[in-house]
Amino acid sequence: MDNGHVDEGDDDRENTRRGRNETTEERADRRWTELLQELRVAQTGVQILFGFLLAVVFQPRFATLSETDRTIYVVTVLLGSATAAALIGPVCYHRLLTGRHLKPETVVWASRLTLLGLVLLFCTMCSALLLIMRVALHNRLALWLVGAMALWSFICWFVFPAWALARSPNGRKDSGGGK
Repeated sequence: MDNGHVDEGDDDRENTRRGRNETTEERADRRWTELLQELRVAQTGVQILFGFLLAVVFQPRFATLSETDRTIYVVTVLLGSATAAALIGPVCYHRLLTGRHLKPETVVWASRLTLLGLVLLFCTMCSALLLIMRVALHNRLALWLVGAMALWSFICWFVFPAWALARSPNGRKDSGGGK
């Protein structure tokens, strides 16, 4: 019989490795709190970037941009909007499901939306950087600089965590988003 504690069978071994003795609900509460902290960091960056992007179109120099640069701008604004939606989504998801005893499922889906938001943020940052470098440099060096920064960001955001997960003896068991 399940008494709500995560201490039976495989979960017991997982608990021992993690050093936690918490119920499913307690784990969901902890993961939700951790996710909210992560979202606060990401959302602040997105809000600043998106605010900057929205203001660009109203600058006098915007009218002098080439058709390619305007297209990059539109794509960047759309990516920024999609990023904001994905990173705000977990809050709405939680708010609509609060009190329905779905916290563990909410945390899993909110974690997935957050990861999607981070991928979109990566794309938004690369696109915004491309626009800025094209306007600032007017040459192919812009593409190389953006490519280098995209690679660096990808390594910092995704490769290092994947490497740490692969090196961890129990990294594949508990990825933070769910079972």
